[in-house]
Amino acid sequence: MRRRVAIVTDSTASVPLDVADRLAISIVQLELTVGDEQNDERRVLHPQMAEAMRNNVPVATNPPPPPAFYWNYADAAASGVEAIISIHISEGLSQTCQSARIAAAEIGVPVYVVDARLTGLSLGFPVIAAAEAAAAGATPHSVMNVLEHRLRSTTQLLYVDTLEHLQRSGRIGRAQAWVGEALSIKPVLIMKDGVIDQLHKAIGPERALRKAVMTAVERAGQGPVDVGVEHFEAADRAKQVLDALCSQLPQVRRVTLEETTAIIGAHTGPGALGIAVSPASP
Repeated sequence: MRRRVAIVTDSTASVPLDVADRLAISIVQLELTVGDEQNDERRVLHPQMAEAMRNNVPVATNPPPPPAFYWNYADAAASGVEAIISIHISEGLSQTCQSARIAAAEIGVPVYVVDARLTGLSLGFPVIAAAEAAAAGATPHSVMNVLEHRLRSTTQLLYVDTLEHLQRSGRIGRAQAWVGEALSIKPVLIMKDGVIDQLHKAIGPERALRKAVMTAVERAGQGPVDVGVEHFEAADRAKQVLDALCSQLPQVRRVTLEETTAIIGAHTGPGALGIAVSPASP
């Protein structure tokens, strides 16, 4: 079946490589600088980055440069598609969409750059849904409808052991970071309107994670849902959270457990978890 729409995303979407290959999803890499060394984030190993962060080695993130998008778009246009839908990390967290728009202006077919207002698997699940529609031969309008529904219905929750790294990178305020360190208060964070906001507070990680699971189950609804947990240096904790989610949800469709991307890990720090629930039907 002829593919009428090409799907492009960025590396923060946590789309598994086998899924990206099967659905022809193009993934543009964000860039990560650890100390004096700059690389695509896929080349930075988690243990290396965690060690650097524990030793206060400077870690910085950067959006892909416009040429990285241009060549992906040019390849898609050359394949004969009618449109390109390019879906990316929230503009409240990164300038990735701005780079994509610069490149899109140079391409001869329509390129729709979408600020997902999410990141991680909460971005990845809508991207996969859009790519599945595109692979089935859907029109650009139909693919956009699928994407917009998924983006509206998807919830992204975040647990961090410390707010220090989010505060350093400017993703959360200084006062919130200070309060989070007092009395072992652990926050449950949520992506809201494209930025990180505090949803709950609890004493200790166990209570915070129980609140996160409870919230995720409530927001998942009763229909089929894609569920994912990603982590940075917290594999056992992530598995426990995913098991708790799956035991409480009536219709789990796709389940994903994986390490978070290096870019997200750079902002959240070791011990962090992300929870994504994405209802698969209206």
